[in-house]
Amino acid sequence: MTDDEGIASLWKKEDWWAVWLGLGIVVAAIALFLAGRSLGPLAVSPPQDWTEASRVAGHFGEAWARYLLLFVVFAVIFTASTTIMGHRAREYLPGFTLIYVASAVILVVSQSRFFHTYSLEAPLVALLLGLVVGNLAPVPGWLDASLRTEYYIKTGIVLLGATLPLTAIATAGPVAFLQATIVSLSTWLVMFFVATRVFGLDKRFGAVLGAGGAVCGVSASIAVGGAVKADKEHVAISISIVSLWALVMIFFLPLASRALGLHPGVAGAWIGTSEFADAAGYAAAQTIASNTGTEAPIQTFTLMKVIGRDIWIGIWAFVLAIVSTTMWERGGEAGGGRVGAGVIWARFPKFVIGFFVASVVVSLLVANTSPDMASDVSARLIAPIKTLRTWTFVFTFLCIGLTTRFRELARFGMPPFWAFTVGVAVNVPLGYVLSTIVFKDYWMAVH
Repeated sequence: MTDDEGIASLWKKEDWWAVWLGLGIVVAAIALFLAGRSLGPLAVSPPQDWTEASRVAGHFGEAWARYLLLFVVFAVIFTASTTIMGHRAREYLPGFTLIYVASAVILVVSQSRFFHTYSLEAPLVALLLGLVVGNLAPVPGWLDASLRTEYYIKTGIVLLGATLPLTAIATAGPVAFLQATIVSLSTWLVMFFVATRVFGLDKRFGAVLGAGGAVCGVSASIAVGGAVKADKEHVAISISIVSLWALVMIFFLPLASRALGLHPGVAGAWIGTSEFADAAGYAAAQTIASNTGTEAPIQTFTLMKVIGRDIWIGIWAFVLAIVSTTMWERGGEAGGGRVGAGVIWARFPKFVIGFFVASVVVSLLVANTSPDMASDVSARLIAPIKTLRTWTFVFTFLCIGLTTRFRELARFGMPPFWAFTVGVAVNVPLGYVLSTIVFKDYWMAVH
């Protein structure tokens, strides 16, 4: 075992630093919550659904000190840790400053009503902006040191674990989790098979595409992409395709539900199994709720998608990390034989462990909190972590865009899109059958 694979890896590897940083944020959030306070003042975010620039200006006039504080905290932690990992602070800090400012602008734009209407979430906006800038203008060399894509993405995934407590499975109920399991497994297997066997794409690429369609597009693509060590282009393409289909489904699913005369609760469950992004699915469910005057579509969508399917993010990341380590990596394949436990541990993405530790810790806290405190837990504990997670994801996809060239994306052609589309052709009808026939009575009873 080399030094980097031993004790030194605990402070020399991005995987472990992502774990320490992510869990450090979670522990701080829990400590403040138990003390009756919150990490909220640090976890600053622009106003949602704004339509007038004056509202944004007023927000920054009141919260500029919070943005400055968040920058200082991020800058100190990232600069110190990257310096320990062997990079120079004077090279990292100027670039990170630019990334932070650009990310703040991206968050403002993505929180507008226009961008919400079309489900243009902050990570996607960051990716698109990065692609445009990175391909139309040369990226200066001094910015390279701060484009720590893997570090940002792994930290975000650890934080993602804290926002998906395992107790959510019990909240969803056995039917929701069973339906989510059927949909997740079927969709992933179809997309992976078509991507790798029909179109000959890399297995890691197939895994990312499958996760994007089977679970939650953006978050699952990020988590699984990191777990299987997929190329950054794989994740970028997957998110782009997911976003396209999510936009289509915002309009198609409500119209189809109305034309078919579906019960509001059943329609919400169908949307939950067939949408590819939480924000887009919520918009579709809200359309039905507005037309029917009941909250049932939103509740069944939440049970099916936000809780039932999204909990599979961690499961897929963990399982596929093991599969990738033991079967797909060149080192394992070249060995020609059985891969030992030590080799598996050395290659296994440690941030996946951080994901599960964060989930378990928050789950234990939620399980020991009285039901009447649920809203308080969500507002003072979970919400600030989600906000900080979003910042790290924006850092990630801005970096991906800035370092990706269109000619690199073009080499994949249309196969990724068609592989995903075949999965859609399975996912949507399957979700319809499960929601309107197999588990219809369950979804109709949700109020």
